[in-house]
Amino acid sequence: GTVSVGEAIGKMLEMYRLNAKFDETSVKVHWEKLVGPEIASRTSAIYVKEKVLFLQLTSAPLTQELVLAKKKLIESLNRAFGYEIITDIVFI
Repeated sequence: GTVSVGEAIGKMLEMYRLNAKFDETSVKVHWEKLVGPEIASRTSAIYVKEKVLFLQLTSAPLTQELVLAKKKLIESLNRAFGYEIITDIVFI
């Protein structure tokens, strides 16, 4: 069958064991595109471990808003990458 470019890159990265670092860096890049500079500038920490995105924000009301939009955020990130890169978001 046909394989998407995202899947092909994913398989290649797994072979070279670059997945964790690639995902973390890429999510950081996509984070600003996904949420915009206003939210990105209030994100004080962002990292990925085992498909879980850990976020620390400098604004409690903003954290609450993103908690409510968590499912939508996960779907948007996964759509941007073309495969399941994130299964959960934890606010720290």
